[in-house]
Amino acid sequence: MSAMRGAEMPEVAQARALPAVLHDRYRLGEPIGRGGASVVLRARDELLGRDVAVKVFTARATEPGDLRAQEAEARMLAAMNHHGLVTLLDAGIDLTVPEAPQVYLVLELVEGADLRTALRSGPLRPLDVAYLGFDLAGAIGYVHEHGIIHRDVKPANVLVSGLGTDRPRGKLADFGIALLRAASTRPQEQTTGTAAYLSPEQVEGAPLGPATDVYSLGLVLLECLTGHPAYTGAIVEAALARLEHAPGIPDAVPADLAALIRAMTANDPTARPTPGEVELAFRRMVIDRLEEEGGGRARIPEAERLAALRRYDLLDTPPDGGFDRIVSVAARTAGMPVAAVALADSGRLWFKSRIGIACAELALPLDGVPSGGLLPRPTVLQDGGGAAHPLPPVARDAGLATVVGVPLLTTDGVNLGVLLVADRRPAAVDRAVLATLEDLAALVVHEMELRLAVRRAVRLHRD
Repeated sequence: MSAMRGAEMPEVAQARALPAVLHDRYRLGEPIGRGGASVVLRARDELLGRDVAVKVFTARATEPGDLRAQEAEARMLAAMNHHGLVTLLDAGIDLTVPEAPQVYLVLELVEGADLRTALRSGPLRPLDVAYLGFDLAGAIGYVHEHGIIHRDVKPANVLVSGLGTDRPRGKLADFGIALLRAASTRPQEQTTGTAAYLSPEQVEGAPLGPATDVYSLGLVLLECLTGHPAYTGAIVEAALARLEHAPGIPDAVPADLAALIRAMTANDPTARPTPGEVELAFRRMVIDRLEEEGGGRARIPEAERLAALRRYDLLDTPPDGGFDRIVSVAARTAGMPVAAVALADSGRLWFKSRIGIACAELALPLDGVPSGGLLPRPTVLQDGGGAAHPLPPVARDAGLATVVGVPLLTTDGVNLGVLLVADRRPAAVDRAVLATLEDLAALVVHEMELRLAVRRAVRLHRD
């Protein structure tokens, strides 16, 4: 490693005490990031021939039990896999200095700016904010499912790429620090975080739950829309201000975004939406805005969509019993006798689970179906009664009078197919039923992602 100019930060000097190559695999380079409890170094994975980032925790384990606990927590984090998290590839402990063991994490190297830097160029457009909100809410919810609260959601901890393109992306960083602190519930540690983004319960030193991250994310997204923090001033002044008044949301913020951020930043934690509800709300916003801006045109090339579909390894396999319960719940929710999960391969709609449908597949495109069968949003197909979308011939030939389709959209915005319900009689479909069907469609995709994550974990373990 080449020398840095000027005086070194203590944590950088700490990292320089590490060997040049960790565990005979990771050759350390220059520091690329610093935090209050860690330093991040660029490194080269000499086994796989790829660039990575190595985060070194500067907190020392003074007791053998502490060291074992830190190692177990770090390895649990390394097993996580979500598109809105910086992927952890490995974890370990350096024992070069036996009396001062050092925990380190090996992460994917994300080339791009953090959100704090990006916002120096000004506010983001609402569609970009909706995309980032979708990514980050999903990441927060995923980590909460593993019993971890981030505690310090802020622009500096969000890595962004693709701003100004069709699909900007956000990744939440520094979950490693939150994880290693997760076991502590001492009152003096409850206020961990940055003053401008603390939740009211953090300011008051109250017990923290998942809702604290929802609040902080709401402030971050509001800043994305305005270009400046909602609460400014000295540390104490900024922290206490949220106890006195809600963050100001300009009238120029679109109504749906304003309503969601207002709910996320409610002072009462129990009044805030869950991360899953926030993720779903942003998903709907993205779909609505794509419809408004692009007239419903496909945003992803078909070759890319098919490649994404095939990674799940579900095509040309027998009907999948894992989706049967979801299909059954969909039929009961809608009060309709026909329901199915279908994946849209090249030239065919392949039914993976079905009730009341005899055929196993349909040829694509489907005449009379919006987008040829790849529905961009929840759609009700009916004849007469002023319906926006009439029944396609294939539905009439099957004796159906009402068909409801909800797209199976991945976290990357890829349309994999459809969750559908249908009836042989004209049926009314209200917004509550559509919302539940959207939730069930998200569960189908979640099940597919879980299977993919398990396969990846098995391969990583074998390697």
